[in-house]
Amino acid sequence: MKKKKKKQKRASRDMNEIHKNLETLNPVSSTLFILAKPNHHTATAHIHCRPPKRGKSTWGLRLRLIRHIKLDLPPNLLRMFTKYLHKLKMSKSDRSIAKGAKAARLQRNKMMREQKRAAILKEKRASSGSSSPPRVIVLFGLSANVNLNSLEEDIVSLLSEDRNGDVFPAIASPEYKLRATVLKSPHGDLLTCMEMAKVADLLAFVASPNSLSEADDTSNFIDSFGSQCLSVFRTLGLPSTVVLLRDLPDDLKRKHEMKKICTSTLASEFPEDCKFYPADKRDELHKFMWLFKEQRLTVPHWRNQRSYLMAQKVEVTGEAGTSEKCTLVLTGYLRSHGLSVNQLVHVAGAGDFQLSKIELLKDPCPLNTRKGVDLMDSESDVVTCITPDPMMQEPLIVENIPDPLAGEQTFPTEADIAESDKTRKEKKMKKKKLPIGISDYQAAWIVDHSDDDCSDSDEGEDDGMIMDDKENSFPEQTRDNEFDDDQASLNLRDSDEETETESMIEDGDNLTKEQIADQIRKIKEAHDEDDEFPDEVDTPLDFPARKRFAKYRGVKSFRTSTWDPKESLPSEYAKVFAFDNFSRTQKHVLAKALTMEQETDSCVPVGLYVRLHIKDVPADIASKICILAKRMPVIATGLLQHESKISVLHFSIRKHDTYDAPIKAKEELLFHVGFRQFVSRPVYSSDSINANKHKMERFLHPGRFSVASIYAPISFHSLPLIALKSQGQDSSPAVAAVGSLKTVDPDRIVLKKIILTGYPQRVSKSKATVRYMFHNPEDVRWFKPVEVWSKCGRRGRIKEPVGTHGMGHEMHTKWRPSAA
Repeated sequence: MKKKKKKQKRASRDMNEIHKNLETLNPVSSTLFILAKPNHHTATAHIHCRPPKRGKSTWGLRLRLIRHIKLDLPPNLLRMFTKYLHKLKMSKSDRSIAKGAKAARLQRNKMMREQKRAAILKEKRASSGSSSPPRVIVLFGLSANVNLNSLEEDIVSLLSEDRNGDVFPAIASPEYKLRATVLKSPHGDLLTCMEMAKVADLLAFVASPNSLSEADDTSNFIDSFGSQCLSVFRTLGLPSTVVLLRDLPDDLKRKHEMKKICTSTLASEFPEDCKFYPADKRDELHKFMWLFKEQRLTVPHWRNQRSYLMAQKVEVTGEAGTSEKCTLVLTGYLRSHGLSVNQLVHVAGAGDFQLSKIELLKDPCPLNTRKGVDLMDSESDVVTCITPDPMMQEPLIVENIPDPLAGEQTFPTEADIAESDKTRKEKKMKKKKLPIGISDYQAAWIVDHSDDDCSDSDEGEDDGMIMDDKENSFPEQTRDNEFDDDQASLNLRDSDEETETESMIEDGDNLTKEQIADQIRKIKEAHDEDDEFPDEVDTPLDFPARKRFAKYRGVKSFRTSTWDPKESLPSEYAKVFAFDNFSRTQKHVLAKALTMEQETDSCVPVGLYVRLHIKDVPADIASKICILAKRMPVIATGLLQHESKISVLHFSIRKHDTYDAPIKAKEELLFHVGFRQFVSRPVYSSDSINANKHKMERFLHPGRFSVASIYAPISFHSLPLIALKSQGQDSSPAVAAVGSLKTVDPDRIVLKKIILTGYPQRVSKSKATVRYMFHNPEDVRWFKPVEVWSKCGRRGRIKEPVGTHGMGHEMHTKWRPSAA
């Protein structure tokens, strides 16, 4: 005990001496070692000190003094100690450089913060200033019991008390320093609600306690249509959202309780920053409008990439009966970005067109009344007129001009196609001369060599395994091109008969209700069978399998086997456009759009009230747009470079939760891709990450993502996708699938895969006899090079056929374990 006390006293005395010496070094170092000074009651630090040589007090001496100290410190103090040692080692010049780097870093961070602050202020001024376009407020009732008419009248009367029967859609409020357009979405009209949501700056969902049932079921705040629209809005991308509560009780206590119930019930359906406001009284709406005026609005990213215009007026110029073409005139505020007169524009529901001129008009709804009075002094409404430059205007190119000499395949001419169709029809109508005493059933077994030659020539037309069998699906966008649904070899009508499930749907115009119900039942059965036994098909009994599946080839490994993407392409594939590097092209196009927006001579700034003159619009389409303008917003958007050209688009898609009917490949769907909408017949395939080949899917199965491939105008991602399925002329379309644009790639390989199945009859250790896979020995010999396998992982080769006739033909298979 005495020795231990002597060691503690010696250690304490040495520690005090060290601290006295360190006090001459630096206050920081002294504080550091004072923190490390051990407690006498709990000695946790072991000190081994050797006094340095006495001499002149210099930095080197002080550093040597610290090096002679050995302390068992905690990790955090040890890091501080090491950092201080490195600092002492640095020379004055090094320390000045470090200080300069730190100062530069702080200055750079300060500049970045100021740039972000300036960008936010610029965006806020652009969205809420006097030069910004009117904000679009869309009122959407979550249930059919919500009365939107009264709410719309209250908001309009609050914004403009002295309206005096003015019918202009936009309203200017000097009190709130705000311009707004209030749109009321019709409950039950899905297409109109979607178009309104695409242009909404604020999506105001309206809930009412009146929608609750007598059992006080809180789930009735949102009905089935409201839930469906909510999922669609989420896919499109929600702008700034708010929930307005109507028809709350007058009693304060009950009103507070009902507001809490609504908030807790509906909070999970909306974003986290979504606010709930009561909107029954004028004071409550007044508070909401002030908060809305100061709110920084957020819109989906895909809307910020392009300029667009929501038409306030739709007119048609030109003599109606003299020409098939006319000029469509759309008037409204330009939003998001500036629009160049040399750009192409897309009118939703009509197609892509060129501009003949853009007229800048007086603002009919100015927020600054003095500015409006000054503009009204002039007689003409047109302030400026901008015309396109023929040398700079973007050409309306839809198809690529094919080079018949490029590529491996020979492109047939129109005369060759017409002659082939004529020969095929004549052979179908031609009757065979049968020998006397031969019935029609017996004649089916007579081999006709001319038919064999014809089938052999048909085999080389296309390869059924490459799933580029997509029909042309945009009749409005490709009105001038040569894509034909009946002639496109991508349709592969002949290969549609390769499975029974692909030839079930017939023309339903002349079918009875019982026949339609029977077809629907067959499709559902085929969907369930494809889900349980994917890719498995039965060999036909009355047709040789070697001819039936002549367009297929045996692939040893779906993942590693090579496949040339340019092999056996149809002639129409030469008309599509492709990019060497799509991502790089997209960057260049977006950069060019920003450069074009800086041009003052041909570009119209955002926020101005303009009149677009769209030329060469078909007269029937223009009349259709005029009728649609009375029911839903008509949207015109500026196209980026290349966005009018045709290519192969691939979408990541999944079946919607509310759609129960099976969706078959190449079934007609209405695609809404951003502001575009067109009819399409997509082909579905799996998204194989580790392979460059993708398996075609005959149905779009629920609960998983697939890739839908179509012919469509080029679009730069990311764009949302809503696929609608028509349910007849009287009923509105249903949401069948949702997704987003994945890529634009004509070289993506999609293969149609089939599996021929049989049943084992006799099994030995290394051999098996399988029946019902083929029905004649020639087919067995034909498929001998193809490897066979079992579901348990056994693999082998076909050895020989057994038997000579009938359905009992069998084969021996030599088995070996699977190389997994």
